[in-house]
Amino acid sequence: MLALVAAAINGEQVQKQDLTLPASATTQRDAVVSLFVDSYEAYMDYAWGHDDLLPVSKSYTDGRNGWGASIVDAMSTMWIMGLYDWFNQTVNHTTAVDFRKSQTDDTVSLFETTIRYIGGFLSAYELSGYQYDVLVDKAEQLAEQLAYTWVGDNAIPFGNINFTGHKPTIAQTSIAGAGTLTLEWNRLSLYTNNETYRQLAEKAAQHIINMPSPLPGMPAQGLDPSTGNAVGGYVTWGSGSDSYFEYLIKYPRLTNTDDNSYADAWLTAVDTSIRELLRTSTVGDWLYLADYDDNKMIRHVGSHLACFHGGNWILGGKLTNNDTLVNIGLELTDACWNTYASTATGLGPEGFAYASSDGSYTGGPAPDAEQLQFYNKHGFYITDSDYILRPEVLESNFYAWRVTGDTKYLDNAASAISSIQQYLSTTVAYTGINDVNNVNSSKIDDMESFWFAEVLKYLYLTFDDPEHISLDDYVFNTECHPFKAPTAKSTYGSPRPFSAAQA
Repeated sequence: MLALVAAAINGEQVQKQDLTLPASATTQRDAVVSLFVDSYEAYMDYAWGHDDLLPVSKSYTDGRNGWGASIVDAMSTMWIMGLYDWFNQTVNHTTAVDFRKSQTDDTVSLFETTIRYIGGFLSAYELSGYQYDVLVDKAEQLAEQLAYTWVGDNAIPFGNINFTGHKPTIAQTSIAGAGTLTLEWNRLSLYTNNETYRQLAEKAAQHIINMPSPLPGMPAQGLDPSTGNAVGGYVTWGSGSDSYFEYLIKYPRLTNTDDNSYADAWLTAVDTSIRELLRTSTVGDWLYLADYDDNKMIRHVGSHLACFHGGNWILGGKLTNNDTLVNIGLELTDACWNTYASTATGLGPEGFAYASSDGSYTGGPAPDAEQLQFYNKHGFYITDSDYILRPEVLESNFYAWRVTGDTKYLDNAASAISSIQQYLSTTVAYTGINDVNNVNSSKIDDMESFWFAEVLKYLYLTFDDPEHISLDDYVFNTECHPFKAPTAKSTYGSPRPFSAAQA
């Protein structure tokens, strides 16, 4: 009886209890470590101190201001994998980098710098036992400059800024760009005792939550920081909107805030999505989330980026004690995995489309004969054929494994490891490909930092001890940097009347 009372007070656990791995998991986990080691050694040899390795040409690029994005993005993964010597090396390197000025002529992205650098530093600070204060110092160096993206009384920050002169680029942003700051800036406030960072991030998120939206709880993708108004009316779980929705449920879980507006906004968004956006393909009965465009038309499209939604619905369903949402999340995850399982390389495309009972409109050209033939076999067709080392399908697959214990998700991850080894290996390390449905595809000469932060971490944790970085103890930022979370509340969000999410 006491156990039941405790469960009611603390809420249902996210992870399946007594989750055990098969003996083969150790082999797969070690294979992921080898992928990381090979990639990072190549980075050290040919790109050390720069942002990305160019693994085909054995060179480098600096698309994230030249501060060493791959180093910072790799730190939390290194610690989790037990690569402590490399971790200490990265701390020593970081100490000497001045993050108050860009090392390139580029402006600085508020969103990318927050999720990769600030998130990476603060997660590494926590994971390593709060012993390296310099990591907080470097995160604050960045945030002090980025705070100038909030101009005057604007609730919404501009998306890019020139650190020299603190001049933001006057241009529209997105709800993801302005609404994916709460986790990182909250932690920064916690460790600097400066509430300004949290307040700025919350101000932006609250503005988006409360602004008029084309669909209930689903604001338009575009946003004008000068006015705080929406730009257009495009609604999507994909690029430009994705992590705004992701953080609506993760922020209350990380903070256990008594402010239900975040979780309520997430629940409204998923409820609207069930009513308006869920579509089932006419072939294979795969479940997808459609887009809703400026003309109030349903677009039957999906993307690798949007495939985070399965894991997000699984997590949010557990936190709100809603099995319907968990089950929909699992179906979304399976449909996204099908985009991997159906291609010649076993890796998924950047963009795809499908048909459902209400049609097949995509806003683009109709499928050609080859695409139709593919659709009639697989329940989707490829519209953008490249794979650039994105993590989202493997991310949702990780959540599905940790929550259900169904070993098919381990099989999926093992298949992905095999495909990576076979088709992404290049001159040094690993790289993207231009056509996932061609085993002889040409390569894309760039190994983005999220390869270290996300792809390899999600794969590693899928085959690692489930109690290590448990979903009941940590919340991941959108770059897969884990933050320590308090014991969960019994539920998140306000009591709700009947909704589609409960049907």
